[in-house]
Amino acid sequence: MPNWAEQVTAIATAVGAVGLLSALGAAFFAGKQVREARLGRQAEVAADFFRRWSDEAMVQTRRLVARYPTKEALHDAFVQYVHENADEAYVMYRELDYFEQLGALEEHGGFSFAMIEALLGPRLVERYELWRPSIEAIGGSAAYPMFERLAKKMEARLSTAGSVRPA
Repeated sequence: MPNWAEQVTAIATAVGAVGLLSALGAAFFAGKQVREARLGRQAEVAADFFRRWSDEAMVQTRRLVARYPTKEALHDAFVQYVHENADEAYVMYRELDYFEQLGALEEHGGFSFAMIEALLGPRLVERYELWRPSIEAIGGSAAYPMFERLAKKMEARLSTAGSVRPA
C-alpha cells in the first residue's frame, strides 16, 4: 500500500492533469470564439462593402461606364473627362476606387480572398480588363496597384481552376 506522500503526489498529479486539460479546453474554446468573431466581422464588412456596389452612386457609375461598348471607347471617354476635369471623370473614379479599396482590404486581412472569389470571381478580372487601358492612361500600375494585384491574383486562381474564359 502506498504511503501518504505517494498518495498526495498521485492526487496532485491527477489534479494538475485535470487542470491542464481544462486549460487546453478553454484555450480551444477561446480560439474558436475568436475565429468566429473574426469571420462575423469579415461577413459584416463584406455585406457593407458589397451593398455599396448597389447603392445609387455606384449604379450611376456603372450606367455611365456601360455607355461605352468597348474598353477602348471607355478609355477615350475617360481620358477626355479627366482632361476636362468633368464631373463624369469623378463618377467613373468611383468604380476604380471601389476596387482599389477592395484590393487593399484583402491585402491587409480585412477580407478573405476566398470570399472575394466566391462573390466576384471572373467578374473582377473582367472589370479590371475593361478598365486597364484607362488605368494605364492615368499612371499605370502606380495609379491603382491594389486593384491590379487583386485582379492578377484572381486571374491566377481562376486559371489554375480552369475557369478563365479565353480572351
